[in-house]
Amino acid sequence: MSALDPDRLYREHGERLFRYLVRLSGDPDLAADVLQDTFLRLVERPPRRHDHLKAWLFQVATNRLRDLRRKSARRSGLLHEGVGRGALADPPPLPDRAVERAESQSIVRRALGALPERDQAILLMREEGFAHREIAEAVGTTTGSVGTLIARALDKLARALEGMTDATSPEEAGTS
Repeated sequence: MSALDPDRLYREHGERLFRYLVRLSGDPDLAADVLQDTFLRLVERPPRRHDHLKAWLFQVATNRLRDLRRKSARRSGLLHEGVGRGALADPPPLPDRAVERAESQSIVRRALGALPERDQAILLMREEGFAHREIAEAVGTTTGSVGTLIARALDKLARALEGMTDATSPEEAGTS
């Protein structure tokens, strides 16, 4: 078994893990704290097996974020604080699109926030390009069930988005 190289692992997965945590929490400061905690745990208490380190990092980060959200008085506002801030890798929006984009992001964040935490994690890991095997290991399920879980989570997200867009456009409801 080879020794862990935290620097290499951070270079390989840190930015992607941070993006995931920002999307999951809506709070870049909290995401940075959880990222730091995750790599600190890697150094202090590394996993026994080194063959699925990416999934291990995402699982530890997801669990740490979940723990902090439960303890935090800011829990209800986390998904709304980052409105107007793009994801880490997104270029700044053009001025004429900034308001539209902020509204769309707010709707998606609220819809995602309405899902169970497990569904949120599954969809965001999928968005980050995780393989089904990696998602399964990170959320504690079987590889064979991941496709079904993704489909169900996407269906729940679509229904939540429909409900939110219907509720936010009363002028359209009167023009039928």
